[in-house]
Amino acid sequence: MKPAYRFIIAFASLFLALVVSLFIAPTWLSPSLLFASSDSTEALILFRERLPRTAIAGLVGSSLSVSGLVFQTVLQNPLADPYIIGVSGGAAIGGAVAIILPASIGHLGVPASAFVFSLAFVFLNLMLARDRTGKLKGYEVLLVGVIFNAFASAIVMVIKAVVRPEKVQEMLLWLMGTMSSDIRGFYEISLLYMVFLVVFFALYRNSIGLNAIALGEDEANVLGIEAQRLLKTSVILSCLLVALSTSVAGLIGFVGLVVPHGVRLAFGIDHRFSLPLTALFGASFLILCDSLVRLLFPVFSTEAPVGVLTALIGGPVFVMLLKRQSSPRLYG
Repeated sequence: MKPAYRFIIAFASLFLALVVSLFIAPTWLSPSLLFASSDSTEALILFRERLPRTAIAGLVGSSLSVSGLVFQTVLQNPLADPYIIGVSGGAAIGGAVAIILPASIGHLGVPASAFVFSLAFVFLNLMLARDRTGKLKGYEVLLVGVIFNAFASAIVMVIKAVVRPEKVQEMLLWLMGTMSSDIRGFYEISLLYMVFLVVFFALYRNSIGLNAIALGEDEANVLGIEAQRLLKTSVILSCLLVALSTSVAGLIGFVGLVVPHGVRLAFGIDHRFSLPLTALFGASFLILCDSLVRLLFPVFSTEAPVGVLTALIGGPVFVMLLKRQSSPRLYG
């Protein structure tokens, strides 16, 4: 398929997701509200609730999907998920600590705390996942991440046991992933998108190197790619994306597993195309998942966290991929 057709499909899917999220889920709103300077209830719902929520969902979906694609490539593990290297553990502790603090820390306290703890766990992981020669090992990054997440889960359980019930409910909602973020301002969301774009283009500059390292670290070195340097840079940049999305929306799993595999199966593995396509389809996927959660509100009289829905979708996909893999290598 020609690259132009791939991007037409990707943008069409994103447009469809935006229409569903902004004008259909959970109740119908007229598209004419976009061009009307009205203080009506419908206009307020569109601009103050649906538009910021959709923007955040798109950002989080793109961030998780792109980071998942990069992790699976550089770690040479087709089942690598953005959270498996300890980012989720750090974010969980940071978010939980901020939630139990006084409200005076402001609505940015939880995202900021989750972001800082995520990065701290990642850099600690990168320090520990080295062999005696100082070389970073992909499989050790995964193993250390699993240990970190188990440790973080225990810490969060202790925190839940000692705080007030209303704080526990707020903490559980955040840990399960939600688009009901306190971040609603134009400038706040614009800043988040600027960070995403800077990190994305830094990763995209290495797309040729990612194609080489997908063949194997030794093969990449033969082709003149500094595999270790590319591995470290890619992991750090991808962790920035995961920390960014986690700090805003909480823990949302499996997006970084499902979307990259779907893009590779449909459009190939060339990172010059798969990186932007993964970003577009990732945004579409999470926007549609969030829309479905809102559409189901009248049925269950409550809004389930979007992380629950992505887990219900991603769990079977993970099992299917696990059964299909007979080798730890991603390509070959």
